[in-house]
Amino acid sequence: MNAEIISSGTELLLGKTLNTSAFYLTGQLSGIGVEVHYHTTVGDNKERLLGAVQQALSRSELVFLTGGLGPTADDLTKEVISLVLDLKMNFDQKSMVFIEQFYKDNNDLPPGSEKQAFFPEGSLILPNDWGTAPGAIVKKEGKYCVILPGPPAEMKPMFENYALPEIQKIISGYNRMHVRTLKVFGLGESELELKLSDLMKETTPFLTLLDKHTYMDVRVSVRGQDEKTAAEILDRTEKAIRQRLQNQIFGINEETHSQIVGRLLREKKQTLATAESCSGGLLGGRITSEAGSSDYYLGGVVSYANSAKEGLIGVKNSSLLKYGAVSEEVAREMAEGVRKALGADYGLSTTGIAGPGGGSGDKPVGLVYLALAGPNGTLVEKKLFSGNRESIRNMTVETGLNMLRLDLQNMK
Repeated sequence: MNAEIISSGTELLLGKTLNTSAFYLTGQLSGIGVEVHYHTTVGDNKERLLGAVQQALSRSELVFLTGGLGPTADDLTKEVISLVLDLKMNFDQKSMVFIEQFYKDNNDLPPGSEKQAFFPEGSLILPNDWGTAPGAIVKKEGKYCVILPGPPAEMKPMFENYALPEIQKIISGYNRMHVRTLKVFGLGESELELKLSDLMKETTPFLTLLDKHTYMDVRVSVRGQDEKTAAEILDRTEKAIRQRLQNQIFGINEETHSQIVGRLLREKKQTLATAESCSGGLLGGRITSEAGSSDYYLGGVVSYANSAKEGLIGVKNSSLLKYGAVSEEVAREMAEGVRKALGADYGLSTTGIAGPGGGSGDKPVGLVYLALAGPNGTLVEKKLFSGNRESIRNMTVETGLNMLRLDLQNMK
C-alpha cells in the first residue's frame, strides 16, 4: 500500500515554518510498513489543493492531509476532499458540542466555528484532544484520505491515539513492507557501499543507504512476505551485515548513540562526567536527553576559557602555554581532571576549533581532540571534521559517544 502526504498552508511555503508534520508522519508510516512515495506542500489556494489531491488519489491508496481544518475561509481541506470524492458535507452535532464546550472553558465561540463540525459524508471522525478541529478518515472506492490538523501539538496525539489504530486495520489486508534499520558510525556512504556491494544487488531484501550526516543508516526492506518469513530474511541479512561491519553498528531502528551509551553505563554500573570546550555543553545535553540519565551521569564542566580549564578541572597552565588548548595533552588532562573532580568512573572531554574563525595552518577549523579517561587508562583521538560550526560540534558529540560505547562494550 502506497501513501503520500499533502501539507497545506501558505506559511509552509514562506520559509518561516518548518514542516515537521510530514517528517513525523513519514517516520510513523515507515515504522508500520507503509511506503510514502510523495510529499506535497500546497498554499491556501482551492484550485492548487484540488489538483494536488486529485493527483495524489490517482497514484496512491492512502493520502494524508495536514492543515486547513480551521474556521476561516482559507481552511479548505474537507471541502476539497468532498469535491474530489463527490461526497456531500454533513454536519456532526457531537463535534459541535465538543467545540462549544472547548470555547466555553476558554473564550467566546469564534465566528465560523461550526465549519469545523462539517465532514464529507461517511467520514470516520477523529477527536482532537488538544484543539477544536477534529480530523477524519474518508474512504471511497478503495482510496483513503486521512485528514489531520496542521499544528504538530494537535496532529501527533490525534494520529497516535485515533488514526494509527484505524490505519493498522486498513493495511492488515495488504502485503506490507517489513523494515529493519542498522545504524552505522565511522563509515561514509562509498565505504559502506563497497563493504555491502553484493548484498545491495539483491532485490529481496532490498538495501538502502541513508546519510544521516553524523552516521549512516542501512535500511533493509522486505516486501510481500508474511511476518514470519520476513523476520527470517531480516535476521539473516542483519547477521551478514554485522559480520562485515562488526562494532561499527551501534544500534537498530530508532536507537540513538546516547540511548545505547546510557544503557551500557547502567548495565556495567559505571558513571560518567564530561569536560567540554568546543562542544559547549552539547555532549552533556545529549546524554541528559535520555530519561533516567541521573543513574549514570554525574555532571559536566563547560570549560570554554583556559582559566576554567585550569581552575575547575586541573589542566596545567604549562600544558596550555606549551601545547595550546586544542591539543592531545590538554584533552587528556581535561578528561582525567573531570573524572577526578566528580569522582566518576569515566571522564570524557572535547576541545577543538568549531569555526567559522579561529583556525590556523597548524590547527585548522574542524580540528578536534577527544579524550576518554576510564578504568583502562586514557584514550585520545584526533579528528579533522568538515562542515559548518553546527556540523563540527555534532560530529564531536557523536564521536565522543562512540568512543565511550566501544570501551564499555569491551569491558569485561
